[in-house]
Amino acid sequence: MPAPADAAPAPPPAAPRRRRRLPVVLAAVLVLVLASVGVVITRPGPVAGWLGDDAGSGPKAAGVTPEPAPSDVLAGPDANAPLPTPDGVRAVLDPLVGVAALGDRVNVSVADVITGQTLFAKGADDGTVPASVTKLATAVTVLAARGPGYRIPTRAVAGATAGEVVIVGGGDPTLAINKKGYYPGAARLDDLAAQVRTALGGTPPTSVTVDGSVYSGPVYGPGWDSDIPTGGSGGAVTALMTDGARTDPGVEHGSAPRFAEPDLAAGKAFARLLGVPTDAVKRGTAPAQSAAGGNPAPGTELGVVQSPPLIRLVDVMISESDNLVAEALARQVALARNQPASFDGGAAAMDAEVAELGLPADEISVSDGSGLSRRNRISPSLLTDLIRLAASPDHPELAGVFGGLPVGGWSGTLNERYRNTAGTAAGEGSVRAKTGTLTAVHSIAGLVTTADGRLLTFAVLTDNVPGDRDTAQPALDRIAAALAGCGCG
Repeated sequence: MPAPADAAPAPPPAAPRRRRRLPVVLAAVLVLVLASVGVVITRPGPVAGWLGDDAGSGPKAAGVTPEPAPSDVLAGPDANAPLPTPDGVRAVLDPLVGVAALGDRVNVSVADVITGQTLFAKGADDGTVPASVTKLATAVTVLAARGPGYRIPTRAVAGATAGEVVIVGGGDPTLAINKKGYYPGAARLDDLAAQVRTALGGTPPTSVTVDGSVYSGPVYGPGWDSDIPTGGSGGAVTALMTDGARTDPGVEHGSAPRFAEPDLAAGKAFARLLGVPTDAVKRGTAPAQSAAGGNPAPGTELGVVQSPPLIRLVDVMISESDNLVAEALARQVALARNQPASFDGGAAAMDAEVAELGLPADEISVSDGSGLSRRNRISPSLLTDLIRLAASPDHPELAGVFGGLPVGGWSGTLNERYRNTAGTAAGEGSVRAKTGTLTAVHSIAGLVTTADGRLLTFAVLTDNVPGDRDTAQPALDRIAAALAGCGCG
């Protein structure tokens, strides 16, 4: 997609700065973090079953869909493997980061996960356009702010007039109309409608009001390319939507047509389930709960359904690079920090959360949570810090970041990479990373296991690429594969 004419220029390189040393990661904890999702976290209700507890031991939350068991991931690394040396890493990476295919702004950070030692740095502290690698920051900040077990509610309440039902969007982008929804395990409107009919008894619903007031501000992000709203990879960000605003929940993964007004589309779907004419759907706000007037009284809750836990939404966001899920999660950071649930509020809250985690917040400046914005700037070293922090035993609530990371030659956005391109084979099954792509911007950040079994974290960000993805992505993959293929001693 072409860059807008007013795209902000890349900032000048920042002076190198001393980075905070993160806590040493215990070998046993690392293996657990990489072998399962969300270990040693608070496990509310049905989340307990798929996190390893007895599924029948917790209370059943109202409106919650049972969670499926997580799939297996790759085995953990060898914590006793030899540590690469900076000279050894430099010898293999210097020829690769300077190739013409990546342009003249190639900023790189490589660090050892266990010790935190920096092994390679080139423009490592420089703010760079990250594209979808931004989602790593979104994942860490939402897990820190809300916790992995938090669920986003969608409620229905009695309106101000008899027969009026108000559906209150809480920001769940995965909400489905029925069992044929796009996202497995999603909350469903047909379940909510059944609760409403029961609560109303013999009173027939006559109208539906859509309340999306928990969100504010523009529905499209600052710095987005002009074709994003209609290009299928993004869309209007509203507090109520079904199936990530897709017009057809049966589409395959990837780009898909989206509703221009997802909140009204969801409201009309809800109306049909209630037997209400779609021309009786409008936007509005839920009345304050009152003890007087009507049966039920205005504002009385008629039903509620809950999203899957955030740890599952983070998985979806990272593994599928789902932009609308990302924007919803950024707004959850804002709500958790009492900021407006808007693009500006989400960005400010993410920055504040990074600072509260003890990381250099001056190395992140974002305008959205998905990475579609060209105004976003993140340093490679902040990304490697975020990954090391998520692997730390001091922050087990952040371990969910790893569950959705695509695996080279195996899953997600890396499914077709590290297979048939010269110089990348060592990365197959060894690289676990989030990718990012905009015109002239290509990035990758994540984890790689060396030939000796040592776990490293790396980030490579480029935002002045002269060619296209056919040349840039193989060049990025050769960098990660070189780390996978060497001991670098």
